[in-house]
Amino acid sequence: MTRLLVVHHSPTSGTARLAEAALAGARDESIAGVEVVERAALSATAEDVLGADAVLLGTSANFGYMSGALKHFFDSTFLQIGGALDAGGGGAASASGSRKPYGLWVHGRYDTTGGVRSVQSIVQALPWTQAAPVLEVMGDVDRAALDRAYELGATLSALIAD
Repeated sequence: MTRLLVVHHSPTSGTARLAEAALAGARDESIAGVEVVERAALSATAEDVLGADAVLLGTSANFGYMSGALKHFFDSTFLQIGGALDAGGGGAASASGSRKPYGLWVHGRYDTTGGVRSVQSIVQALPWTQAAPVLEVMGDVDRAALDRAYELGATLSALIAD
């Protein structure tokens, strides 16, 4: 059985609803052979990531950046999960030939640009590859946003299904 790890920080009702929709999509009954593991960003470990076949990330956009909890996740796991930096401190291509698919959703009240950019700047230095367009949701979380979150979860799950 393959494993999809969902790491998120959902401190508001909007981000929590997006997380629930993404998890529901990942667990869609028509997708077989995928174990969906959910971890709060402050609880996720390098072992969780290393044991996963794909990763789905979710965060609020806070002051032009990802949530502090998701940043903590990256800070505490980066080197253990294959992160590499070049001599100047920027992201370096991973030596690993295998690339783990990942997806991302970001919710912001007024802007998501910095939240997306901050996650992608870290992820580009990991042996991961973006498997779906980033879901950016601003303002109130409506039915269309929940449907897109469901689709994002289902896409990542279907990608690694047995």
